[in-house]
Amino acid sequence: MRNIVHPGTPNPIQIQALPGQAETANVILQPGQSLLRALVDALAPFDTKSSVLRLKNGAFDPFCYVMPALSKSPDHSVYFSDRYDVTGKVSLETASVTYGVRQGQPWLHCHAVWVEPDGTRRCGHLLPEDIQVSEPIEATVSVLRDVAFSVEPDTETNFSLFIPIVTPCSGRSDLTDLSHAKQSVHAIRLSPNTDVCDSLEKFCQANQIRRATILGGVGSTVGAVFEDGRIVEPFVTEMLITHGVINTDADHQLIAQIDISMVDYLGGISEGRLKRGENPVLVTFELVLSADE
Repeated sequence: MRNIVHPGTPNPIQIQALPGQAETANVILQPGQSLLRALVDALAPFDTKSSVLRLKNGAFDPFCYVMPALSKSPDHSVYFSDRYDVTGKVSLETASVTYGVRQGQPWLHCHAVWVEPDGTRRCGHLLPEDIQVSEPIEATVSVLRDVAFSVEPDTETNFSLFIPIVTPCSGRSDLTDLSHAKQSVHAIRLSPNTDVCDSLEKFCQANQIRRATILGGVGSTVGAVFEDGRIVEPFVTEMLITHGVINTDADHQLIAQIDISMVDYLGGISEGRLKRGENPVLVTFELVLSADE
């Protein structure tokens, strides 16, 4: 299996996971403010420090982003591209967001797919304070309780990354716009060189989870291998999970089915289902796993 060597010492904990609860709601991100401020305002009624979200539709203007890139410094094995600015309205197709805290303040990590004014379809890493919502964006939010994502230094990669932390139980659970009862969840961060599917299957096995749904899902892999045999050779990528479940098959084996959209450092966009056992994490992968049974 492909792997990546980072400048620091590998984390002995390959799967950082903490249990919690989640409640699901639908919200609208209102125009006229940055993506970060729009999310802060939309989530304010839920009194939560952390959530994962899936976004669709709506638009941004102005808009900017970065892509994964080769590193120009020995301080990092991989890095980000220079900033790209787009003139005109950018139509959002889909996005996955991890919303948490950085130095005590709201922050988010967002990978998205969008269409630019000339019709070009792209994928990349959004800059949440510098882009502005120009048309309402629909969001499905899983509001986290008892657990949160916090940006912390990572000595292996030399990046500051979202990891799960315990947070005091807070927030209202009686809001009328919550569409589902509380779900048992685990907030998870996968370390480099940990296979995405294999690690989640093993986690479910260890925690006696027979069926699970992936909520959110933002991360990177060392290239990619899809279930249909396609291979993404450029090894620096970023991706978002568009759909993910772990089910038990007829032989009582746990099977992860994870569909993603991704961009590589050469600008290529790829989409499909990850092949089990063939997709190691590049820098990080953060997600929430909801135990269905």
